Amino acid sequence: MTAANHNHYILAFDQASEADFPKMGGKCASLARMIAAGVAVPAGFAVLTDAYAEFLDISGLKPVLQGIIDSIEIGNVADEAMKAAAIREKICSTPLPSRIEASIRSAYVDMSPSDDLPVAVRSSATAEDLPDASFAGQQDTYLWVTGADDVVKQVRACWASLFNARAISYRAKNNLGQLEVLMSVAVQKMVNAKAAGVAMTLDPINGDRTKIVIDSAFGLGEPVVSGEITPDNFVVEKVMMQVTKRRIAEKDHELVADRALRRTVDRVIEPERRTLPSLSDGEVIAVAGLAKSLERKMGCPQDVEWAIDADLPDGANLVALQSRPETVWSQKKAQAPAKTYAMGIEGVLGTLMSPLSAKS
Repeated sequence: MTAANHNHYILAFDQASEADFPKMGGKCASLARMIAAGVAVPAGFAVLTDAYAEFLDISGLKPVLQGIIDSIEIGNVADEAMKAAAIREKICSTPLPSRIEASIRSAYVDMSPSDDLPVAVRSSATAEDLPDASFAGQQDTYLWVTGADDVVKQVRACWASLFNARAISYRAKNNLGQLEVLMSVAVQKMVNAKAAGVAMTLDPINGDRTKIVIDSAFGLGEPVVSGEITPDNFVVEKVMMQVTKRRIAEKDHELVADRALRRTVDRVIEPERRTLPSLSDGEVIAVAGLAKSLERKMGCPQDVEWAIDADLPDGANLVALQSRPETVWSQKKAQAPAKTYAMGIEGVLGTLMSPLSAKS
């Protein structure tokens, strides 16, 4: 199910080219890149940065927001939170230009003629998912959104989430600009996940690239990504593709879809299922295989969000929701030569011989 393109505001993921990526933001560009590489990704479209930029210009919001931004005392948590809330209220209460709203509605109706297809509405800022900017998770995602009215509403809410206090502070400290950072929004068919989580194509503890580390839980993956729950953890040896470690957590709740209520709900897991693994060994290897393939296609270690769709048949039910470059160890690797030079050979040898060096 593919959304058609609607003038310069909308672009279907499977119709995007490399030239389009700057207007799609990190998340949408990643989705388009994965689809082009043959990876199973839920269908959808991007509301391009042109829509957000034009919204600011036509509405007259830009000078208003700039005035509030200029008054923020960066580092003053209370002031950041108060001013950020004021900016978000301005964005959420300002109507969209009619042609932008009509384009979003038309693209959603192409996906859902009956106006009831559940979708995820996901922020995709131009400064996120970069190898040198740990920006992921700073803007909002809205799950199980149904109907064109709510899609339009949540697109605007995603734009507003550019201005939560944490994101404002992060951009200020990293000289990324405030109004200069633009926002695309992904509107994507919702996955009815029976299990979901993240996979990293290196060990996040020590940077070991021979390992794939998977965190998984029942239901949708948002509680795993946000750190709200303790997930199951699996370690897979990357060459032989064998599970070498597994730690099964006690999982007392899961985020699932309630079709009758047309939203997600936090559901208590029955006691007999709480200590069961959220993935079979075969599913662990399938997730590891997906992550390994994405690392090869993207050319660097990846941080992958994935889900197993309960509505799809076994063997065709694993989908990728996001793949971004891993940032922590890639940055350490880039900094290592300069650090080594500054320390001198004696300092380097002392560090290598230290019993603590393996833990640093």
